[in-house]
Amino acid sequence: MVANVCVLGATGSIGANTLDVIARHPDRYRAFALSAHSNVDDMLASCERFAPSFAVMVDEQAAQALADRLREKPVDTEVLAGAAALEMIAAHDDIDMVMAAIVGAAGLAPNLAAIRAGKRVLLANKESLVMSGELFMQEARKSDAMLLPIDSEHNAIYQCLPEAYQCGEEVSRAVRRILLTASGGPFRGRSRAELHDVTPQQACNHPNWSMGQKISVDSATLMNKGLELIEACWLFNLAPEQIEVHIHPESIVHSMVEYCDGSVLAQLGTPDMRTPIAYGLAWPERIDAGVGSLDLFAQGSLNFERPDEANFPCLDLARQAFREGGTAGAILNASNEEAVAAFLKGNIRFTAIPDIIASALDAVGIQRADSLDTVVSADLAARATAIQTIQQLQMHA
Repeated sequence: MVANVCVLGATGSIGANTLDVIARHPDRYRAFALSAHSNVDDMLASCERFAPSFAVMVDEQAAQALADRLREKPVDTEVLAGAAALEMIAAHDDIDMVMAAIVGAAGLAPNLAAIRAGKRVLLANKESLVMSGELFMQEARKSDAMLLPIDSEHNAIYQCLPEAYQCGEEVSRAVRRILLTASGGPFRGRSRAELHDVTPQQACNHPNWSMGQKISVDSATLMNKGLELIEACWLFNLAPEQIEVHIHPESIVHSMVEYCDGSVLAQLGTPDMRTPIAYGLAWPERIDAGVGSLDLFAQGSLNFERPDEANFPCLDLARQAFREGGTAGAILNASNEEAVAAFLKGNIRFTAIPDIIASALDAVGIQRADSLDTVVSADLAARATAIQTIQQLQMHA
């Protein structure tokens, strides 16, 4: 039986890799619905190749442009526009699983819609759990949705857990700690003074992974690992103290699980996102992902070191936000998104990113994150505060 897949964020790196895996197994999967923000060219190519039933463009002008160009093609795809259409396709009755690969806060509402509809959700959008972990996990339990992490680290942890523990409820009884690996990004080993004048181009030049600009900058600041720490706490029902970040520059060991008996299980592989994507699509089976074999003889050595939290304070800011609870995660995420966007535009320095986040966490009141409206309100308040701080920094530059 062919499974219908909805790919949210189909033109991003995760979305493209998902479509690559789907294309390798046409007898098992169909790209039933695709979404993008405004990338008409890539969406048009995907529609021609996969002939999805629905194509959603969040930007209305882009949707119109896509619809106009599809009229000239022999493809029967219905084009929809706007954020509400994302929620519709994510919860569509004919959908079996949803690849949640929209970057940032924009993915929260459609991801929640998929969870509430009881879908298998392949979660590549860590911000959903950072912003509203308690609400998100509560909804997943209520609907009996299946949540499979796609971030390479969380997918590795999931693979290292026996099935009895993968639901998150029993993990804390058997697991001593999670060893969450991080590449260290392009600036590993640099001091704060050396980070003062780094450029967006340098920050996006990741040594191991091919990723979008936002996540590349997050990797460079270690905020990506902070967001992943929060995600791991929610997914696996663990305290921050049970998650230890290890800088591992080779990105071969994707994460490890240490059990109470002293055993440590690790998942290794070449740095290719098609591996966790294929695992999520086929679970509990294994399918070909198009990924080559790992050559440990050629690799030679694997190295590990402690993160430099003095020069890269975003990791600790994330840890603090999780301890604060409530809407602190939404405030952290929103202020980080605004700071990263400003850095990519050349409006602030790289070293200002953690300062803007810390300022927002201090200024915006934290409330209980018991509804989507409350989370969204916190997100908007944090963005307004971050933008104000960014404008002040520009005035004094």
